[in-house]
Amino acid sequence: LLGAAAHPALCPPAGSCTMSTAEDAEWLRWVTKQFGSIAGEDKEIDLEEFKTALQVKESFFAERFFALFDSDGSGTISLEELLKALSLLVHGNETDKLRFLFQVYDVVRALWHIRVPALTRRGACSPCAGSGSIDLDELRVVLRWCLQESAIALPEERLGDLTLALFEAADKDHSGSITFEELKEELEGFPEVMENLTISAASWLKPPPPMERSRRPRYLTRVYWHNHRSKLACLGGYAGLNLLLFALAALRHASLGGWMAVARGCGQCLNFNCAFLAVLMLRRCLTWLRATPIAKVLPLDQHVVFHQLVGYVVLALAAVHTGAHIANFSRLARQDGHHALAEYLLSAQPGVGGLGGTASQTGLALQGLLVAMLAFSSPCIRRSGHFEVFYWTHLSYISIWTLLILHGPHFWKWFVVPGCLFVLEKVVGLAWRHAGGLRIVEVNLLPSKVTHLVIERPQFFHYKPGDYVYLNIPAIATYEWHPFTISSAPEQQETLWLHIRSLGQWTNKLYEYFQQPESPSPEPKPLSRSLREKRCRRWVQVGADGAQLSANAECYIDGPYGTPTRRIFTSEHAVLIGAGIGITPFASILQSIMYRYRRRKQSCPSCHYSWCEDLRDEEMTLRKVDFIWINRDQKHFEWFVSLLTKLEMEQAEQEPGGRFLEMHMYMTSALSKNDMKAIGLQMALDLLAAKEQRDSITGLRTRTQPGRPDWSKVFGKVAEEKRGKVQVFFCGSPALAKVIRAHCEHFGFCFFKENF
Repeated sequence: LLGAAAHPALCPPAGSCTMSTAEDAEWLRWVTKQFGSIAGEDKEIDLEEFKTALQVKESFFAERFFALFDSDGSGTISLEELLKALSLLVHGNETDKLRFLFQVYDVVRALWHIRVPALTRRGACSPCAGSGSIDLDELRVVLRWCLQESAIALPEERLGDLTLALFEAADKDHSGSITFEELKEELEGFPEVMENLTISAASWLKPPPPMERSRRPRYLTRVYWHNHRSKLACLGGYAGLNLLLFALAALRHASLGGWMAVARGCGQCLNFNCAFLAVLMLRRCLTWLRATPIAKVLPLDQHVVFHQLVGYVVLALAAVHTGAHIANFSRLARQDGHHALAEYLLSAQPGVGGLGGTASQTGLALQGLLVAMLAFSSPCIRRSGHFEVFYWTHLSYISIWTLLILHGPHFWKWFVVPGCLFVLEKVVGLAWRHAGGLRIVEVNLLPSKVTHLVIERPQFFHYKPGDYVYLNIPAIATYEWHPFTISSAPEQQETLWLHIRSLGQWTNKLYEYFQQPESPSPEPKPLSRSLREKRCRRWVQVGADGAQLSANAECYIDGPYGTPTRRIFTSEHAVLIGAGIGITPFASILQSIMYRYRRRKQSCPSCHYSWCEDLRDEEMTLRKVDFIWINRDQKHFEWFVSLLTKLEMEQAEQEPGGRFLEMHMYMTSALSKNDMKAIGLQMALDLLAAKEQRDSITGLRTRTQPGRPDWSKVFGKVAEEKRGKVQVFFCGSPALAKVIRAHCEHFGFCFFKENF
């Protein structure tokens, strides 16, 4: 294979260096390899092969690049032509790269060259020369393709506004066309765009990576230990307690032999761990503890993770415990010669232990139940649409605790307190659930299969922003309860909101159930009308992507239960990061924040001077809130655009500077600003947003940024503001959580992830 070193033209001049020299060299080697595997015997590639070689999917930009790379107008590209053109992008200066961009936008001539290659071979024109200017129609064509590749859907009228905004800004002499000099002058007014012209060519043509790789956490750094001190301390205490229990029990039974010592040691650890499993799922008790000083010491946010860890420890201890007893029974069977190993295991034996000497039988039953429970608790089972398998096998904890009481003579001593608390919580939950069903008074079917439920709020139902409830809808599944975050603020008295994304079997059934109307009705009733008016079930189609339903379906809720987001109001500088439907806890929090902020805001009736009063104790100590919402495409923003618009308007009224709550929107399907194809589109969107004071994608005042966030820049800006101790709260995919956690550790920020 030919590498960059084999082509002197590709080597940068002495004393110069690009921002990504090593990356460019590696990319050029990859392109050379791709070319060699695709080109035929003539060592030339045509347009379709060119798209395959550089993985450029959209035919519009593929044709632009192909026309410019085909310097001799032959209709095919040789390796020399390709490397010569790429060397310009890799090692050229800003002017060279900007001229290439200008030629890409010179649509008419480039298209004509692709479709009539014979004329160019006769010298009719130079394919790279173009017409020398960009007119309004050419710019409109380019922006339309940019929108299509970014998965942005705008009406033709908005496309015209974008085109006109960029054209009028760039056409300095009002000649009706944009020259290279005019485009360069306009681009110089956008420093970020000019900076992107100097970056690696690999990011211009090669598709971006699917996800930013997370930095490896540095486990021995002071910041890491500081951010994880409570979790690490609890893990250390947990491990130490297990070792102590094992050692004490093993030493006490050492005279009975080595296998018995191991079995008794594991048995004592099992007494503790099987009772501790119940403690970790006392959700009501844990929610109450969050409001106490203990929450600062114990990692209550990790109770589900600890529950899973203890479950694996129980399975491992049970396996060793069972194996040690089998080895001991085998030894006894060889010694006395009267009883076979099977008799010890399958029949009751006096002195063996357990109720009536049934320790062996109950032990084997326990082992089988534990294996089944953990096997069907794996993520592949729960997330593959078979939640009911996980649910019913997990209910075997009742049988397990019963068998443990029969199996171990001392287990009841460990279990009596957590067992009573567990039973009490279940009784309270059952009493709450069966006190009376609640009505789903309205349903909105939103884009991307999101179901918005509006539920009648019980009279004495009190919760904190970000809390979640367990929801049961008998019409969907009689016995299934699923956790969902409350997306409405506690200050909203009449109703509760839940936004549910269709990702599994139950959530898909929910969406499909409300897609089947019982009786159509011509007009919906607004949400503001009283609950008494919403008694009949009615269906209304509100658009191609959604529907609204006023319903009287019955449901039950269990909760509320606390989450890490309760810490937000005691933060100084909070950074809220939601990915997709992960915005739901922050929807409630943002509404409550603005409600409390309005209460803090005071103004003089005479001079209208405004200030913020400090509120006491439980009230928030927030000085600044940064809200970051990352979505895959444009439709996902429709879930909460109305709420965010309202928050922006309230913020503008309360504080014109907009410094308390700052929003950041990212759309990952859009071409990022370091993609050459997106430069014109992003300039047009910026210009139109500045002119109209609203974003063309969402309608918000906040400009939607293309691509994924640069977390180093985002957190670097947060650190520079110095508005107090920074705490980052995240709700979204585990993969993105790892990335953000690593950056938080790098900057010394506290990180909290939504878990339930």
